[in-house]
Amino acid sequence: MSAIPQRRHWLLLGAIAASLCLGACSSVSDSARGALSAVTPYKVEVVQGNFVSKEQVEALKPGMSRQQVREVLGTSLLTDVFHSNRWDYVFTIRRQGVEAQQRHLTLYFNGELLERFEGDPMPSEEEFVAQLDTRKRRGSTPQLEASEDQLKKFDPPKDKPADSPSAPAERPQPPLPAAYPPLESPR
Repeated sequence: MSAIPQRRHWLLLGAIAASLCLGACSSVSDSARGALSAVTPYKVEVVQGNFVSKEQVEALKPGMSRQQVREVLGTSLLTDVFHSNRWDYVFTIRRQGVEAQQRHLTLYFNGELLERFEGDPMPSEEEFVAQLDTRKRRGSTPQLEASEDQLKKFDPPKDKPADSPSAPAERPQPPLPAAYPPLESPR
C-alpha cells in the first residue's frame, strides 16, 4: 500500500470524526439551552459616591460653615472648578436583581456659609439598610440568650467540696522553653 492512499484514508477518517463531533455539539447545545438560560452570570455590586441619609440632611442648617457641613456629610464627591460655591453629593448603587438607585444632593454656599440645599428625598439609615438586605428570611430568629434554668445545669455541684478527689484537677502546664529555636537555619 502506498503512502498517498493511506494518507487519504486518514484524512477521510478525520473528516468523518470532525463532522460527528460538530453534530454532537449542536445537539448538546439544543438540549442544554433550557438549563443554561436559567443560569445568569454574577454581576458585581457597584457602589459609588457618598450615601447621605435623611438624618444627615435634617442636620443641615443654612448658615453652617463649610467645615461644619463637611463634618455632617463628609467630603463632596464632585468638586467643580467653575462653581466653587456648589457641592454635589451623588450616590449610585447597582446590584444584581435590584433596580439601580441614584440620589443627588446639591449644596450652595455664599462665601464660607451654607446658603441652601436641594436634591432627591433621602431614605433614613434604617430604610436604606432594609433595601440592601434582600436575603429571604427563613423562620424566626433564634433566641440568643440562655434562661436561668439553662445556665444552672453548668453550675458546679454545691454538695461536693472543690478539692474532693472527684473534682477534675487542673492539668499542670508544661514549662516554657528557656530559648526558642532560630527561625532560619544557620548555613
